[in-house]
Amino acid sequence: MSQPIFEITEEKKEKNNSTIVITPLEQGYGYTLGNSLRRVLLSSLPGAAITSVKIAGVSHQFSSLSGMKEDIVEFCLNLKKVRISYSGDKPVSASLKVTTPGEVKAGDIKLPSGTTIANPELVLAVLNKGAKLDADITIEAGSGYSVADTRSSTEIGMIPLDASFSPIVRVNYKVEETRVGRLTNYDKLTLEVTTDGTIDAIQAVKDASMILVNYFNQIVSPVVREAKEETVTTSDLGLVGRLSVEEIGLPTRVANALSKAGYETVDALVKADKNVLVKVRNLGEKSLKIIAAALGEKGVSF
Repeated sequence: MSQPIFEITEEKKEKNNSTIVITPLEQGYGYTLGNSLRRVLLSSLPGAAITSVKIAGVSHQFSSLSGMKEDIVEFCLNLKKVRISYSGDKPVSASLKVTTPGEVKAGDIKLPSGTTIANPELVLAVLNKGAKLDADITIEAGSGYSVADTRSSTEIGMIPLDASFSPIVRVNYKVEETRVGRLTNYDKLTLEVTTDGTIDAIQAVKDASMILVNYFNQIVSPVVREAKEETVTTSDLGLVGRLSVEEIGLPTRVANALSKAGYETVDALVKADKNVLVKVRNLGEKSLKIIAAALGEKGVSF
C-alpha cells in the first residue's frame, strides 16, 4: 500500500475547544482513525493532578475548618478540579496559605518552578473574617484515573485524593464523504476536542497518534523483553506463605516430618533455621534439597 497523503487542519478554536479536520482519507479510514484517536485521547495522554492535601488543624476529611464556609469534603472536591501543567517524574509540593477573608482561588496556590495552573480563577473555598487556611499540597504526573485508596498514607492529617490526570475533557468525531477530483468515495474526519487548558488540542492529537504508532511498531518490529527470574522474599510471601507444606508438592514423608516438628506452612518453613531443620526426625541434607526445589517452583527463595 502506498504512503497515505492527507491534510490536518485546525478549522476552529475557541478557548479550550478545537475542531480538527483530517481529509481526504481512504474510504473506511475515517472511522478507523476517529475511533482509535478518541479512545487514546480520553485514556492515555499524560497530565498532572493534586493527589493529596494536608490541612493545618484538620485530622481527616470528614470534618470542618473553623471560619471556612465549605466543609473539608467539599474543599477536597474543589481541589480535584484544579488543572495543572507539570511533566516531572517525581511528586512535587505546593502550598496554600490564606488569612484574608473572601474567596480562596486556585491561583492562590504557591507552586514550584515548572508547574502552572490552567484555571487560576477556580474558587476553592470562602473564608470568614479571622479564619485562616494553611494547606500543604502534593502534585503528581500520571495518566488515566487514580483512586485515593492506592495512595493511602500513615501520616496523620494527610488526605489522599482521587486524581484525574487526563488533560482531555471531551472528544467527539464524525465522518463525512468528501470529493477528490471526480471520486466521491473518500472520508472527511472531523474531531471536536475539548482540553482542560494544559495542552493544545492539535498537540494532543499528535501525542495520541504517537502512542498508536508505538503500539503498531511493536507489531511490525516486536521488542522481546528478557525474562527475569523473580523470587519472593520472606517478607512478601502473600498467599504463598499461607500454603501448607502438603500443598507445595513435597513427598509425604517430608511433609509429615515438617508438620510434626511445627513447620506447617510455607511462611514458617522459610523462616526456620536450616541447622535446626536438618536435625528434625526423618529429615536430612537430602530432604532440605527437596524442600528448596519445591519452594523454588513457587518462586520462594529458601
